[in-house]
Amino acid sequence: MRRSPGFTLVEVLVALAVMALLALLSWRGLDTMLRTQSGLQQRADQIRTLQAGLAQWQTDLSRLSGVAGLRSWDWDGKVLRLTREGTGMGDGLRVVAWTWRQQGRSGHWLRWQSPALSTQAAWQDAWYKAQLWSQVPTEALRAAEVSLYPLAQWQLLVHRGGSWTNPLSSDATTPGTSGSAQAQAGRPPDGVRLVLDLPADSPVAGRLSLDWVRPSLSGGPP
Repeated sequence: MRRSPGFTLVEVLVALAVMALLALLSWRGLDTMLRTQSGLQQRADQIRTLQAGLAQWQTDLSRLSGVAGLRSWDWDGKVLRLTREGTGMGDGLRVVAWTWRQQGRSGHWLRWQSPALSTQAAWQDAWYKAQLWSQVPTEALRAAEVSLYPLAQWQLLVHRGGSWTNPLSSDATTPGTSGSAQAQAGRPPDGVRLVLDLPADSPVAGRLSLDWVRPSLSGGPP
């Protein structure tokens, strides 16, 4: 009888080595694809977070309260405090605040919001807490903040009297109107320019500028 041919031990070992090499190359390729997909997903999530923050910024400005006796706008160079209307029936006024806080080598763009307010005393308390949160935030105050996006720095400009200017300068008042410069500086401007300096390691690096125009402004955008 003739013996059936088979593989020698050397041939089997060579075949196993080739299969192991192919499996290793396949795993590395799959790992690279997964890392690339994860990086793209992280980048997309960060961009969506930035877009959501910018949308919230415009919503807060567009819903500024016009209730007499309540200040709706205040910028002290560090924090922007706003009094805004609620989003639905039964939702009272809210005080919201925006600031930039240094954290490590860079900083973060932060937003704070009070509960719904129904009395002037509650508004005054929230207005004070918003400024306190920007200066010496306690654990209780930080519980109401949201970290929106890492920033290297930020800047605000306002449009009053036909030009863009620093909100704290005397030129930020509207010429020809009555009232003190301080009182006028506390009124909502015709437009707000937000300038964000995004870190170099951010998905959208560099300087980003966004203009908001008061909805009730007539005569076209500033």
